Parts: sequence; C-alpha cells; structure tokens
Amino acid sequence: MKKIKFHIALIVGKTIAFIVNIIAKGRGTNLSGKYAYKICKNFIKEFKNIDYSKVVFITGTNGKSTTNNMIINALKTAGKTVTTNLEGANLITGIATAMIKNSTITGKIKTEYMIFETDERYLKQTFDQLPAKNICITNLQKDQVQRNGEPDFIYQKIKAVLNKDMTIYVNNEEPRVKSFEDIGCKVVYYGIERNDKSFEKNDFYDVTLPCPKCNDKVKFQYYNIDNVGKFKCVNCGFKSEDDIEYFAKNINYEDNTFECGNTKYTMNYTQPFFLYNYVLCIAICKNFGISEEKIQESFNTFKNIGGRLETIKYKDKEIKYIRIKQENPETLQSALDYVSLDKTNKILAIGLEELKDFKPYYTNTFYGFDCDYKELINSNIDKYICFSEAVAYDSANILIYAGVEKDKIKVLPTEEIVDILEELDKYDTKNVYLITWLHAYEALERHMEKLK
Repeated sequence: MKKIKFHIALIVGKTIAFIVNIIAKGRGTNLSGKYAYKICKNFIKEFKNIDYSKVVFITGTNGKSTTNNMIINALKTAGKTVTTNLEGANLITGIATAMIKNSTITGKIKTEYMIFETDERYLKQTFDQLPAKNICITNLQKDQVQRNGEPDFIYQKIKAVLNKDMTIYVNNEEPRVKSFEDIGCKVVYYGIERNDKSFEKNDFYDVTLPCPKCNDKVKFQYYNIDNVGKFKCVNCGFKSEDDIEYFAKNINYEDNTFECGNTKYTMNYTQPFFLYNYVLCIAICKNFGISEEKIQESFNTFKNIGGRLETIKYKDKEIKYIRIKQENPETLQSALDYVSLDKTNKILAIGLEELKDFKPYYTNTFYGFDCDYKELINSNIDKYICFSEAVAYDSANILIYAGVEKDKIKVLPTEEIVDILEELDKYDTKNVYLITWLHAYEALERHMEKLK
C-alpha cells in the first residue's frame, strides 16, 4: 500500500510539474511536492538510487541560497549531475519537487549528487526522510524572531540532527556553529583571514554573545562580518582554530582575488560575506574530488541569485538595489557596509517593512538598532528616505539615534513605488541605493516595465 501511494504521488507530482512548466515556467517551486505529500506522508523517503554520501544539506541563518547555487554551479561545471532546489524553495515540499523533476517514473533519482538548501527550523523533518551524510552550517544569528525565537532555539534544532556518521562543514569564526565540533562528527572548518574590510568594536555599549560551551563571554579579536571573526572565550578557552585547510588568505579586493591552499582564485563578488560562501564551496567541491581548475572556472561564470544585488536605470538616476532578509541584523549591516564603501554623493532609500508571515503581523525593528551606522554616516549621503506603511518613522528614529541629522531624513509612510520615485525626482543626486526586501524590488521592476 505504501509503494502504491508513493507511485500515485509521484505521477501526480510529475503531472503538476509538467503543467507548471508550460503555463508558468520558474514558478510553483514547491507545488508538486505539496500535492505529493498530501497523498504520501513519507514521500521523499521512498525514492531509490540515492548515494547518501553525496547528499548535502546547506543550512543556517545567512548565505544558504548563495552557497547552494555556487556549489551547484561548480559541480555542473565539472560535468556532474545534480538534483537541487535551485529556486530556493527550502522546505521539504520544495525538496520533494526537485526530486520529482529529477527522477524516473519508478522513483529512481537520475543524478549523482543531491545538494539542498534547507530551512534550519525544518532540518530534522527533512533529514528523517533523506539522511544526508554532509551538513553545511553557515552561521546562526538573530533572525525572524516571530518564527525562530532566539538563535539558541535554532541551535537545538540543528543539534538534534547531527550524528557521528556524517561530515559537518562549520564556519570556524562563528562561535555557535563551531561548537558543534563536540558532537563527534567529522568536522571540516572553513574561514577567512583578517583583511582590509575587517573591523573591531570598541564602543562602550557593544555587546558580544555567551560562549556556547560555558556561557561566559566570547571576545572577538576582530570581525570579518558582524558577529563573525577570530574569537576566544575568556573563561574556557574555546576559540577559532589557528590553522585550518580551507582558509581564504591574501585577500585582494582591488584585483578580486584570494588564495586558498596553494591556489589563487578570482571572485566576481568582493563583499566579505561572499568570501565565506566561496571558501565553503571550495571545501565541499574539494572533498568531492573537484579540481581547483574547475572550481575557478565555475567562479568565473557564477552569477548571484537575481534580486539580491541589482541595478536599475531610472531617468538620469542609477538605483542600486540591495536585498535584505527582514529581521536580520547581519544582512542589514552587510547592506549598510556595502553602501558605505561608495564614498561618492548618494541617496539612501531604506524600506524596513511590516512582516506579514502570520498574524499578529510583526513591526518590531530591533534589528535596525543592532547595526553600526558610523561608516555609513561618513560616506557622503545627501538624503535618507525612510519608506514603509508601518515602520517608516521607526526607521527614521533608528537613524536619528545613530547620529544622522534630522534635516537629511525624509519620511514616506507609504510603500507605493510611484511615491518613492517622485521623491527621488526632487533631488539632483543621481547615485541611489535602495535597501529593502524582495517584494518592494519586484514592484519597482514591474513599474519600470510599464514605463518602458
């Protein structure tokens, strides 16, 4: 009976995937899996021809999608076949949809490798049916507190999955993630050295995090990105490793290169958070036997996910969009740091939004207060435009507390793209940065298409 249900679910899933591909290609990334699970509750467990030593889950707060897509590009460049949820549908139904598309009518997976971005909250649900032997954990940070609570809650979710029979790839410079080494898995560390974009925090009110091993204070010698850098616990001595195999060194942001091992790599994206993605990709691919030459070839052709870093022409202005993950101080800080690197005169339009995942809707802007604005303020911003129906004034308050002059701030309590563009029309500054979530950018894209 179980096999009959699986085959019915598979046929239904393949039919839905076929229809979706005809009428809305690129959409419905979890639709096939959703209906398959209505028929067969352990659907992905029933697939055959899977080498679990070549199944990889990529989880954590930040960097899942980018790392996933970077690894896929590298494996395919090396001529490998891969099943993946490339579109980013990272729940079990999205993974099921990918497996439906890459299997025979009898349920045999047709590819050698399976690489999946997995939501950290639902990692165990997926692992129980698809026991991957490789888990990559990028970092664990404050994120979407209405759903996730504290990072320690997610820590326990991931910990429940790890076992001694698997290999885990952990960020050497992120304390929570590195502490998973105690479980007894085979551990592969990755990290990046101190570089021109590393920084320190010396302000009186700067806070750190408790040691995941003894709960005393973790002290960072420096940060490569916010809350990630060389660290040591002041009590128990828990610290980042001094000598690891997969380590980005001699980082040169002018010629877009770094070294890992004895190989110099060229990168298309030069923000520090991308460097962690690059090195994790190298670690995975080298452990799967992919050559340095093929990895570099894949870096040359890698293009980041659409809608993360994009540029749109509007009249005489250039709008550079940086997508942020709502309720996540690390991605907001990274976006602010990216803007700060440009020292020419510019406008910053920032749209922190009300979260509408489920009721009651969430309007807390705590993550904005967690960020450091000093470099941003000193980077020649002519005007700050704070827009949002629900939290525009909250965003303005964050900037005022950070030291921005009030007369440089314009508050727009709206999310209408027309209103935002009309405000931009009032200024001669042609260089514009837009920081907001994906839906606002998609609305801007649609509006620009209408103008064309």
